[in-house]
Amino acid sequence: MTARSKEIKQFTDAAYGLFIHFGLYAIPGGIWQGKRAPHGSEWIMRNLEIPLAQYRKLAEEFDPKQLSARWYVRKAKEWGMKYLVLTAKHHDGFALFNTAVSDYSVMHTPYGRDIVREFADACAEEGLPFGIYYSQMQDWEHPDGDGNNFDYKKEEKIFSRYFYEKALPQVKELLTNYGDVFLMWFDTPYDMPQDLCRELADTVHALQPRCLINGRIGYGLGDYRQMADNSIPTLPYHGAWEVPMTLNSSWGYHRADLTCHTPATVIGKLIEVGSKGGNVLLNVSPDERGLISELSIRTLDEVGAWISRNAESIYGTLPAPVFPYVTRFGKVGAGRDGSLYLYVEHHPGFPHRVSLTGLVSRVRRATLLCNGTELRVAQSYEIARDEHRCYVFLPETPPDTPVTVIRLETDGAPVTQTL
Repeated sequence: MTARSKEIKQFTDAAYGLFIHFGLYAIPGGIWQGKRAPHGSEWIMRNLEIPLAQYRKLAEEFDPKQLSARWYVRKAKEWGMKYLVLTAKHHDGFALFNTAVSDYSVMHTPYGRDIVREFADACAEEGLPFGIYYSQMQDWEHPDGDGNNFDYKKEEKIFSRYFYEKALPQVKELLTNYGDVFLMWFDTPYDMPQDLCRELADTVHALQPRCLINGRIGYGLGDYRQMADNSIPTLPYHGAWEVPMTLNSSWGYHRADLTCHTPATVIGKLIEVGSKGGNVLLNVSPDERGLISELSIRTLDEVGAWISRNAESIYGTLPAPVFPYVTRFGKVGAGRDGSLYLYVEHHPGFPHRVSLTGLVSRVRRATLLCNGTELRVAQSYEIARDEHRCYVFLPETPPDTPVTVIRLETDGAPVTQTL
């Protein structure tokens, strides 16, 4: 076993995590002096080239009195999430923790409390693995950090100076002052020198040998693969991997974007990623008060309730075996015990059956996960076309919404046909 094999299994079994993007950018909420920033609100400083002297003044207003780490941690558990990742320092360079390295932190604001500490403690109390996001290359406050070429001249920057003055010392603080860290979530490595990325990884493993590192540390140094934002791979990907996703269109709070994915959309993404063997890290973005929208809460409450009814088809699953045809009813997943899960996203009309072509194995039993009801199964084999067919018959009305999950138990490990 590798040094972190237990944690990697814990990560892959978890399937679903909560991402929280929070920082100074929550105050303007994507709009600066009447101008809407393109892309995510957390990039507002860079995308609108707001001078640092102006942007820093947001720290004088930062006072999210209604932020409750305990509330977020408890809700994450209710929502079915098995780990949490908080932005300790995003690209703007502002730290949500008590750092001796810089005065550009939450401790020098009207709020004056260590937000990372509050989340770390709440996660420890509730038994939820805690992850820390840290932007290791971009830092728009430090003169040698990447990304701010409107306050500082790019040709005068010495990146290693920023790395050793700020980035590496702050990562050491995060790994020594906040208890057990389940994973370090780095971001945007771009063309960061490989030797510095390796030194960062070695530092993490030296200070917390069980701490996982995400793929965005760069150069294959992470413990698991990071997919592009909101991007699901076309084919199953074997090994540990994760898709970071937004609940709306921005990572940080955006006052002009109050939309939210429907519960069906969130569940559909969770199913699709899970059926290919990956995790979903779903982001919420508190506003300047520390709150998320009621719509976001209702959506995640509904998703969490659905997960509680269908938990075994979400956690600890494997990539589904390959079937010869696209399944019209929805998607297929696989359990570690050899069971199959049919995720019925489109309830069939009369005769109310779902068809699974290419399943060779005999089905011993089919049940609804939501209530345990046993379902009728019919299987056949057409010799002329060498085609195995399996039909599972459902009630006339959907037993569960927005997705009905059927558990199939087969004789031995499921065997499928290939074209």
